[in-house]
Amino acid sequence: MKRVLFVFAILTMAFSSKTFAQDYDDAEFKPFKVDVSAGYAMPIGGTGSKGGFLFVVEPKYAVLPQLSIGIRCEAAITVTGIDYNGNYNNTASAKASSSYLLTADYYFSSNDFRPFIGVGGGLYQTAGVDLSSNNSNMAQGSKPGGIIRTGFEYRHARFGVEYNLVGATTVAPSSSTSNDGYDVKNAYIGIKFGVCIGGGRY
Repeated sequence: MKRVLFVFAILTMAFSSKTFAQDYDDAEFKPFKVDVSAGYAMPIGGTGSKGGFLFVVEPKYAVLPQLSIGIRCEAAITVTGIDYNGNYNNTASAKASSSYLLTADYYFSSNDFRPFIGVGGGLYQTAGVDLSSNNSNMAQGSKPGGIIRTGFEYRHARFGVEYNLVGATTVAPSSSTSNDGYDVKNAYIGIKFGVCIGGGRY
């Protein structure tokens, strides 16, 4: 009799555990979360560009179970690529740029492993780059731009790759007779790892 009760107890616990796991997998995610990520920023195009560091904070709200809307606030430090007509010996220095975008992510799964694709658009505060000591103009200002991205989340971990589409900034020549104007390339690819604060299952 004791053996029968023991076996019955084991089966009951196993069934309960399985039922709990199914309920957990089917449970909805909490709608609000904040993504905090860091990673590598790789400039696209231009002469002398070099990769650097980026950091991003992105609060989000799930308007649908598989669709989240957010605001991405990102800072990136890179050596920006340059296209120029004159001959310069100076090297552009690394500068910080920032961006503020409205984003949308679509998730393909409701499991713990959640691949996604996303888009976004907003404003980029482009980096200041001083290429020539003879040209006092600076490559800085605000530019509209956007992103396309993909990646995945696993529970509270996040990995993503983003293509930041931003137009070049044109620096005017120092005078009407000079050819020391140049273009600064602002587009870059971001590769980032991070965590999701909040957004867990109910």
